[in-house]
Amino acid sequence: MTDLSHVDGLLTPRSVAVIGASEDVTRIGGRPIAAMLKAGYKGRILPVNPKRETVQGLPCYADIDALPVAPDAALIAVPAKLVPETIVALGRKGCKAATLFSAGFAETGEEGEAAQRELVALAKSCGMRLLGPNTLGVYNVDIGYYGTFSSSLDTGYPLPGNIGIASQSGAFGAHLGALARDRGLGSSILMTTGNEADITVADAIRWMAQSDGIDVICTYMEAVNDAPALLDALDAARAAGKPVIALKSGRSIVGAQAAASHTASLTGDAVVADAVLKAHGAIIVRDSEAMMDIAYVASKKIFPTRDTFGVITVSGGAGIVISDEAERIGFAMPPMPSEAQARLKAVLPYGSPVNPLDCTAQALNDPSLLEKFTRAALEEGGYGAVLCFFTYVAGSPAMSDIILKAVKPLREAYPDRIIAFCALGEPEVLKEYDDQGILIFNDPCRAARAIHAICGFRQARPRAIPSAPPVTLPDTTPDEAGAKEILAGCGIACAPEQAVQTVEEAVTAAETFGYPVVMKILSPDILHKSDIGAVKLDLGDADAVRAAYTDIGAAVAKHAPDARVSGMLVAKQLSGGVECLMGINRDPAFGPVAVFGLGGIFVELLNDVAVQACPFDAESAREMILSIRGASILKGARGQPAVDIDALAQMLSQLSMFAAGAGDRLVSVDLNPVLALAEGAYALDAVIEMEDR
Repeated sequence: MTDLSHVDGLLTPRSVAVIGASEDVTRIGGRPIAAMLKAGYKGRILPVNPKRETVQGLPCYADIDALPVAPDAALIAVPAKLVPETIVALGRKGCKAATLFSAGFAETGEEGEAAQRELVALAKSCGMRLLGPNTLGVYNVDIGYYGTFSSSLDTGYPLPGNIGIASQSGAFGAHLGALARDRGLGSSILMTTGNEADITVADAIRWMAQSDGIDVICTYMEAVNDAPALLDALDAARAAGKPVIALKSGRSIVGAQAAASHTASLTGDAVVADAVLKAHGAIIVRDSEAMMDIAYVASKKIFPTRDTFGVITVSGGAGIVISDEAERIGFAMPPMPSEAQARLKAVLPYGSPVNPLDCTAQALNDPSLLEKFTRAALEEGGYGAVLCFFTYVAGSPAMSDIILKAVKPLREAYPDRIIAFCALGEPEVLKEYDDQGILIFNDPCRAARAIHAICGFRQARPRAIPSAPPVTLPDTTPDEAGAKEILAGCGIACAPEQAVQTVEEAVTAAETFGYPVVMKILSPDILHKSDIGAVKLDLGDADAVRAAYTDIGAAVAKHAPDARVSGMLVAKQLSGGVECLMGINRDPAFGPVAVFGLGGIFVELLNDVAVQACPFDAESAREMILSIRGASILKGARGQPAVDIDALAQMLSQLSMFAAGAGDRLVSVDLNPVLALAEGAYALDAVIEMEDR
């Protein structure tokens, strides 16, 4: 098990020194003390301030050396210039973990970044770990520990519970804690990591994955500063059966720039981050409302083994709305068995027993219909989750006791299923349902989305990661022929082709392959050959080849006179099939990632691509290919023949293995187009970019 004693010191300290302690409860050095005193912190608070003998009624010490014990944790609230000497003194005293509120480091620029690196090195030499700098701190509700100066506590304290929050942003992390509190959710742990000079969000997630008191982990990230540690932490959480609900910001240009200035970190491509984090079990959300909805469902610790959805409703319109949303998000709503439909039809001839199960407004006159339809969905429909749209019927004090009496036995009989109500009413009435383990939502679409996220949690399985053999790259970026030769060695098929140096060699090659042929310039300096007229298609005879040879040479001389030219490429022109795109890009956080999509306008206009970290096997590649919105084109839409998806998957997997084995010098690979035929798939163009040795 990973040693997380430094995080224990930050989150479960038996004693805490507050360096820069203040009598003023509104100041950074005063807020944590006031909060802990109010919450009844069970440990020992040790204020340090050379100008005071007491702080907020506690004995105050002139300096760190005067402390009576070595504190488990320290809160540092002094100017940046005093932080190094404070670290040294704490290390000398025996403190092993410090929360550094102080700002003025990497977030201020290069000089501050250098000072931050020196600070971490200093702390490590003293045997200390640092949270921050520029952090809002942590809290642990269960022991009344508030190592934070967050003003969110002014509006109320968080509730104890099984949700943990790990956030790079202090203010946004505290905001999530306040949202959970206002929603009635218990979030006992908050850890904000600030600049992440040392301790990261990954450490917080890993600690929560091992914690007996945390079952659900919410995380907000602006940048990934230690990708291997983060993915390892996500794997640990998944292995422990704890959902990690992740909100990764920095998607827009403005957002990415703000993240960089705020945390002094480079922000990788958010699409890549989503794909990689999801592959390691994270549930990706785009907003805090969705995060709280999913955390609420997950906090009940019911994770169905079946990812199917049943809907019971007193409103036909609501049933349609829910069905529309379920289809949009891919939440399966299979119909009820025919025997069950017939029986329910006999009970209520003008209802709908299919799915949604509509027991109509007649349920107001006969509440037993609610129980019969819900029981049928659970017993005979076998759905992993059921959502009952009972609206104000369930919220009525006159009806709630009747409904609760009817549904409570179902809750007990099916402990492995999610049962949720969409209901409106007084909070104290709705709380009675929640207390019995029945989820309460006021919006059916939000309910469907949150339930779907949790129903899919157990279905998600860790993907097998194959071992990628090392690849030897040439010293410099190759031309297209060289790129294809390299890729062919990794099992990636190309159209029959030949590099030529003269026009007569071109004619001979064309006649060997058979017309029509394609001709292109060969140059490592010309990546987009068609843009300058250096590609000629549909060459049907020797005269066309000779003319194309001359035209391409003239185009290169005009548009790229300084380009290195190694000849021309003559290739058999293949036709039919579907053009696709495969590529590799090196993400600054996660390393090589593969991209797949349909070729041409589909990629440019629809941005319909799938992304996955390298390497991966052919089965994972197939899932990736079929995940794009345009997958039906590959499977044979509107009577067109299906392409060889197995060959595509094999090629994509081999490309991922090549990228993983090539090392850091590989910048990108672009196979565009890849022609997928009824039998086989062929890379018609290939560009490999690499850092020269």
